[in-house]
Order: sequence, then C-alpha cells, then structure tokens
Amino acid sequence: MPEKKKSLFERIFGKADTAEGEQLGSPMSGELIALDQVADPVFSGKVLGDGVAIRPAEGKVLSPVDGQVVNLPDTGHAVCISSAGGADILIHVGRDTVELKGEHFSPQVKEGDTVKRGQLLLEFDREALLAAGYDLDTP
Repeated sequence: MPEKKKSLFERIFGKADTAEGEQLGSPMSGELIALDQVADPVFSGKVLGDGVAIRPAEGKVLSPVDGQVVNLPDTGHAVCISSAGGADILIHVGRDTVELKGEHFSPQVKEGDTVKRGQLLLEFDREALLAAGYDLDTP
C-alpha cells in the first residue's frame, strides 16, 4: 500500500492532525468562506490541509480551542495552535500580510503560552489593511 502523502503542516511540525471529530470554535467574527475560494493557492489547494476561511468583520483573532501556541511569527500575521485534543490549527490573517513585517498586527500571546477557547490571540487593524489593498480572507 502506498504511503499517505504528508501535508506541509505535518512536514513542518513533524506530526499529523490526530483530532478527528474535535469541535472548534470560530477564531473570528465574519463571513464563512470555503477554503477552495481563497485567493492564495497554498490554502485553496489544501497544501496545509483542509479547513475553512473567514472574511473578518473585525480585527480580532480568538483561540478556537484549548491548547498551546506552537508558532507565532514575529510578523504577528499568523498563529499555530496545538489543541488539547491533538489538532494542529493554523490561522493566517489575509494574503501576503507577512510583507508588512508586523505593521498593523498586535499579538496578545507568545509561543509556548497555554490558551483557552475564546481567548484573544492577536489583534490587527482591519481598516488599515483594507486601505492598503490587502485581501483579508483568513484561512
């Protein structure tokens, strides 16, 4: 039997998502979008795995689960959480927002922090990002 191809997330972090059936809360308020409708081909092509995206109504990202922050880039535009149930979750605000090098982003946690579902993870200036022409669909 051929070996299952590993997702990019699994290759980066060294483990597969093992939390089948775990319930996730919403990381932000806004319009739910199918992942294949996201403009970024890394996400729409499900290179990092399956999921959904949200077009944010406000500039807040909340933890969808109880877990631990396992990655938070200096740019503050994304956060990875490993849930207490074993799911690996990446929340990536917008497309190409890494280019901003942290401008308009304000992380409220740090790598290694234990977080609770609903806890504020990061804030971003939604209006400034939109004015600068950034697509804010958040996988």
